[in-house]
Amino acid sequence: MNIQKNIEELHEMLLNKEITPKDLVKESLNKTHEVEEKCNAFVTIIDKPEMHEVTDNLLSGIPFGIKDNYSTKGILSTGSSNTLKDYVPIFSATAVLKLQEAGAIAVNKTALDEFGMGGTGTTCATGPVKNPWNTKRMCGGSSAGSAAAVAAGVYPYALGSDTGDSIRKPAAYCGIVGYKPTYGMISRYGLFPFASSLDHCGVLTRSVRDAAIVVDAMKGLDSKDQTTWDSSNIHLLSSLNGNVAGKKLFYIKELCNIDNYQNPSSMLIRHLDNFHQTLNILKEEGVTVDEISFDRTLLNALPSVYTCISSAEATSNMSNLTGIIFGPRGEGKTPLEIMMDHRTKGFSPLIKRRFVIGSYILQKENQERYFVNAQRVRRLIVDQMKKLFETYDALIMPVGSGIAPMLDGDNDILDNSDTRVLEEHLQIGNFGGFPSITIPDGFIDGMPVGINITGNCYDDENTLNIAYALESKMPYLNQIARSEENE
Repeated sequence: MNIQKNIEELHEMLLNKEITPKDLVKESLNKTHEVEEKCNAFVTIIDKPEMHEVTDNLLSGIPFGIKDNYSTKGILSTGSSNTLKDYVPIFSATAVLKLQEAGAIAVNKTALDEFGMGGTGTTCATGPVKNPWNTKRMCGGSSAGSAAAVAAGVYPYALGSDTGDSIRKPAAYCGIVGYKPTYGMISRYGLFPFASSLDHCGVLTRSVRDAAIVVDAMKGLDSKDQTTWDSSNIHLLSSLNGNVAGKKLFYIKELCNIDNYQNPSSMLIRHLDNFHQTLNILKEEGVTVDEISFDRTLLNALPSVYTCISSAEATSNMSNLTGIIFGPRGEGKTPLEIMMDHRTKGFSPLIKRRFVIGSYILQKENQERYFVNAQRVRRLIVDQMKKLFETYDALIMPVGSGIAPMLDGDNDILDNSDTRVLEEHLQIGNFGGFPSITIPDGFIDGMPVGINITGNCYDDENTLNIAYALESKMPYLNQIARSEENE
């Protein structure tokens, strides 16, 4: 299929009139319906999308997908929640507008864990998203639908959002590229807020070059988002030269040395062995890779700190979901009864648990003990990372402890709490707003695994170039999921 080519190949074909945008849209929509039946990856399929002419812009005339927590004018935008099951916005997110201005054509809205609060892709209002490599397994979350669609070859790229690892882990589980740039490089205006200090807009693709092309188009100052900054001197695509000789990377000993795990599973052993073999590829390119020790107490605090901060911010951000301003009206005789009915019936159990936690943390008598202390620990973690970035170009780590878990819960491949920090270490990238990219790193038992590179703030060009150099030495560029081999 033409639609399964990369962005630059499609652009060249469009310019040469070998294909038309209409041809690509038709292919993409046909594939969308096929993947929806198999993977349950979409909330809305835009069968009659707004077309755009082919221009010199690389994205013009090429279809793409939008995670359903991005506001899209005139198109259903639910956040995969029943509380917004009939919400059609009157405006589009800045990131979406920038892509449309570039001539890109949106063909669907992808499913996600409800409002982005989940790492499994199983809490979507439309049901669990299935991994295109093996439909008995998860995609990871929350950008599950976007990851499944890109991996299955519906289009070259789809938008995602990342609050803890919601772009980068699904990318690993689906054998593709997931990139979240430095915090504020892409405007969050029109992205449904989960945890504002942690939320990042980003993209899922099948190559580092495609990720650079898309983010080059989306980034920039936005008066509607005060956290954006001037990135006009950053040119991601043109900075990709693959020259990494002399670069210095580090990985965390406490998480990547198998000797630090009691009774490690065979999956973990193979995953870490695969990781260390990949490091040898970089060393052959003249890259120094050091094992460093990171404060174990801070590492162990990662999951709790994330839970405290994200739950508190989510509780505040989503207090407007009352069923009165927008969304289906709840039942009741008073405004309070209407709100309680709407929120009780509309939110999934996972979301309600997070709101209970967040409300408890934000109570006046608890703020110092939980929320403020979590922010202090966050600062200590970021400070240690910043200190390391004075010496090193980037952190390189395996993504999680193995392959995508089974949807039925039979996940004996996963270790116990011994590996929890390894599963959640990508949250460091959100704590500090660091640029972070996951690329494919091979297969275990026929399922893809990923490797992640995280750099210092505003050093996106360097971070992506390291990923680009490593990608070029491995055989996973632009790979399409081949589920028939695994089921």
